[in-house]
Amino acid sequence: MKIAENTVVGLTYELKVSKEADEIESAPFSVETRDSEDPFYFLFGASDLPEKFEELLLGKEQGEDFSFVVPVAEAYGEIDEDLIVNLPKSQFSGENGFNPEMLQEGNFLPLMDEDGYPMQAKILKDLGEEVLLDFNHPLVGFDLHFEGNIEEVREATKDELAHGHVHGAHGAHDEE
Repeated sequence: MKIAENTVVGLTYELKVSKEADEIESAPFSVETRDSEDPFYFLFGASDLPEKFEELLLGKEQGEDFSFVVPVAEAYGEIDEDLIVNLPKSQFSGENGFNPEMLQEGNFLPLMDEDGYPMQAKILKDLGEEVLLDFNHPLVGFDLHFEGNIEEVREATKDELAHGHVHGAHGAHDEE
């Protein structure tokens, strides 16, 4: 079966990222690996992945290898300075489920947006009473280098199509 709209795709891959600065491209470094113990499943056409990523997988089949680069402009774009904000530390109190160790520079804070969707912010700097947070996607500003294998392609269930995502940690095996 080929990857198409409304199929569920399971991938193993290594994601490396690189950044261009002053005409010099940094050597790609690995940021994520999904192996056959824990493949990445998504509903094609309804993932939060960059459109270009899906476009480059379209029509490939189970068992096929892939290797491509999604350039920064077609990945998560450049850094948006408006998403870097100071917030008072008092917002991250114990009552709100935070502890002081979570407020270390470089950590990602698990947060909710106003609609209750999970999001994360990276702590750039501890400013005493405030923290400087970056709400940009962690892969913003990077070219994404994907190399991997298509482990599984199958039709999405009615339920998956209705909800727009794959159920269960291992795709459909739970429902067969």
